[in-house]
Amino acid sequence: MKLYYMPASCSLSPHIIINELGLDVELVKVDHNTHRTEAGEDYFAINPHGHVPTLQFDDGTVLREGTAIVQYLADQKPERGLVPANGTYERYQLQEMLGFLSTEIHKGFIPLLYARLAGNYVETARPKLEKRFAWLNEHLASRDFLMGNTFTVADAYLFVLTSWGQAPWLKSYYKTSIHFDQLQHLEAWYGRMRERDAVRRSILAEGLAF
Repeated sequence: MKLYYMPASCSLSPHIIINELGLDVELVKVDHNTHRTEAGEDYFAINPHGHVPTLQFDDGTVLREGTAIVQYLADQKPERGLVPANGTYERYQLQEMLGFLSTEIHKGFIPLLYARLAGNYVETARPKLEKRFAWLNEHLASRDFLMGNTFTVADAYLFVLTSWGQAPWLKSYYKTSIHFDQLQHLEAWYGRMRERDAVRRSILAEGLAF
């Protein structure tokens, strides 16, 4: 398998899961500007949408959405518990959370990531995003991780999204003006995530020093 990624993007989420599980997946870096890999491949030939991540299998078939990719990866080692078993209520709760992160947090960040193009819409988008993070802060008040007291793929995804708002190692990539100083539970969770070995190794592998 190959994971196509761009440093500091949402593809960091499956990268973390790969390291958590010790999976044998080749990492292929894609240039943000040229959409070519380091070997010169045209990334649009692999993913016509041009975005990352893409997980490519040995037979050439692909998965192109991060929330599907992290679930597939976690299902390769179900005994590790990074996703609940298929068909259980808990699995649907996880999918609900992944949907919320994708549509309310990830998409909510887009105007801030492209602030020059978004113009005045940034001032509408930012307070909505801050409300979503405030909800996550309260959600984390009674649990160590998003789905309870154990790490799941949802935490890897939220870690990347939260990092866009505050991580010093992303300042050269994104200028989002989102701060979490008053969100103590979210800050505590973020601190726990930063200490995970898989998170640290993924960040360093992508050239994003702490």
